[in-house]
Amino acid sequence: MLVPLLGCVGAAVDYTRVAKMRSAMQGALDTVALMVSQDVSTGAISSSEITPKANTYFNALYVNPQVTGVVVTATYSKTSSTITVSGQGSLATEFLKVVGFPTFTFNVAATTTWSSSAMRVALALDNTGSMSANGKMSAMQTAAKNLVTKLSSAAKNPGDVYISLIPFAKDVNVGSANYNANWIDWTDWNAANYTMVCDSYLFFICVHQSAVPKNHNSWTGCVTDRTQNYDITNTAPNATNMATLFPAEEYFENGQYYCKSGNSAYLQPIIPLSTNWTALNSAIDAMQPTGSTNQPIGLAWAWQSLSQVAPIKAPAENAGTTYIKAIVLLSDGLNTANRWPAYGDGTTQFGSQIDNRQKKLCDNIKADGITIYTIQLNTGIPADPTSAVMQYCASDPSGFYLLTSATQVVSAFDSIGSQLVKLRISK
Repeated sequence: MLVPLLGCVGAAVDYTRVAKMRSAMQGALDTVALMVSQDVSTGAISSSEITPKANTYFNALYVNPQVTGVVVTATYSKTSSTITVSGQGSLATEFLKVVGFPTFTFNVAATTTWSSSAMRVALALDNTGSMSANGKMSAMQTAAKNLVTKLSSAAKNPGDVYISLIPFAKDVNVGSANYNANWIDWTDWNAANYTMVCDSYLFFICVHQSAVPKNHNSWTGCVTDRTQNYDITNTAPNATNMATLFPAEEYFENGQYYCKSGNSAYLQPIIPLSTNWTALNSAIDAMQPTGSTNQPIGLAWAWQSLSQVAPIKAPAENAGTTYIKAIVLLSDGLNTANRWPAYGDGTTQFGSQIDNRQKKLCDNIKADGITIYTIQLNTGIPADPTSAVMQYCASDPSGFYLLTSATQVVSAFDSIGSQLVKLRISK
């Protein structure tokens, strides 16, 4: 009886050792699967490099000389967007060898899959004049293009990822081709832009003159904040309700037209949600610093770009698909001007009127299920105060980035991209 009894006790000891080794290998493979998935999703490695990369990661994570004959393989299914990493190892037995089992071989596996959620991200990027200093504009352009690359690489199928671009200063540029659109309010523009018409007589002397509005086709695309309280909503414009329309403006400040094509200070038009990564990157490259800061209008149009309402109307959403929606706001300064002169003069905000409008706007955006990330690029000497309104607008405290150097912009955008490109253990 003693021999079988010792055999049972020895088997229990060996099985316990194997279970421990197998559990440790499972934990390592789970991490390896996530790391390889991240590499594949961002385009860091090709399909032929998956298994070698998996082995590199595994060897760094799992070091156990008692386990021999370790084999790690990895496979990638583009159809289902899954990475499966399998591992095998053998452990020499202490007791079972006396009954003919010198080794015990075990197998483990881990599978990761990309989330089935689709992603829609709006980039609201500060194009104000102060962005020309300290390399801020070029750093933002590099970081934004890197983010486009990272997010687009996470798309399994066309339409899985959409990105919109909202350059902003005091206004945004919706494109001069929209001069016949029924969602434009021409009231302020007509009042500010007119030509003199003269009836000439001898030697072209004017004997009669009148003022008439310029043709709307001379408008260069700027719109300013909507009438309150529509400035903090994404309500669709209605031609029968003037307050819901977007006021056209020929924004002129410090000798520069903000939306004037060909001018050295040219605010780039917004780009609605798009999968044309080349066009997005080209528009980012074309951005130029000009004008004063109105973060709310950038946020408002970013929200519009994610919404299923006019004037932009985001692409239709598929039933049964979960949509991750986010706005990334980058600004280097405090709010200084918007549609209402009593709120700011382009240099200073009077009181906290613009910030108060922005807080209400951010509340409404977050209530719509949209995540907001905010980045304050604070490189001035002396530096601006930390933006309380940008902190408030971030959906999570970790979603607010206070940067003191332009060189930090790339890493901030990369961090946000990593949060958006989420992976999960499925098995």
